[in-house]
Amino acid sequence: DAGFYMGIDVGSACSKCVVLTTAREIAGDAVIFAGAGTGGPDRAMAAALEKAGADRSRILRTAATGYGRKLLENAGLKVSEVSCHAKGAAYLFPGVRTVIDIGGQDAKAILLDADGRLVNFVMNDKCAAGTGRFLEVMARILDRSLEEMSDLDLKARCAAVISSACTVFAESEVISQLSAGTPAAELVAGINRSAAARAASLAKRLGVFPPICMTGGVAGNGGVRRAMEKELAAEILYSPLSQLAGALGAALYAADDRAAK
Repeated sequence: DAGFYMGIDVGSACSKCVVLTTAREIAGDAVIFAGAGTGGPDRAMAAALEKAGADRSRILRTAATGYGRKLLENAGLKVSEVSCHAKGAAYLFPGVRTVIDIGGQDAKAILLDADGRLVNFVMNDKCAAGTGRFLEVMARILDRSLEEMSDLDLKARCAAVISSACTVFAESEVISQLSAGTPAAELVAGINRSAAARAASLAKRLGVFPPICMTGGVAGNGGVRRAMEKELAAEILYSPLSQLAGALGAALYAADDRAAK
């Protein structure tokens, strides 16, 4: 009976899992909104296995990545997030050169060569500005869901100016603009633009080579993607599987590791 490879990405806010067949096709996947130090990783693995119609005994090799990868005892292989996002992005978007990954607590820009190999990266992990956490805080202030934050900017005539890079100060700024009567749509447009500008600045430090894609949870926010396209004056590739890029890359590393033995 053919086996499977598993990749698990344990983030700060979410756990993602991908199960691949031996032909490296996606058989199952899951995103659970609970991250490192919770039951999220186990739930993600169970859900992805169920979708694949497989059980643990059929997993040939498991690789873990992400913020909480060291906590995962049943993964024989631990791989950095940067390497996994690079590999997962190259699988989802063949020929991609620049990967912008915005997760719950950090943002990364990753440069690949024409063969999909990692060349260089820069990372913002010292501050939550522009990350999923920043967008969650802003959504709470505006009493909107993250889904609404993705599209509300389309109703804005202009984007409100959010001048502070710091999440805490930006929070005060949004509250004062809201109480002054600035429409929520304009504030959302400003928030999305602020998040995109932070990540775009990382990409510009590397040198921006198209094709460009987004990975990580914030990739699902259409407003941030549109703002990113303006910031970089280029199309941003996106897939419904973009949030799974790290877990997918980990599963591919598990397959490579098994093949090398």
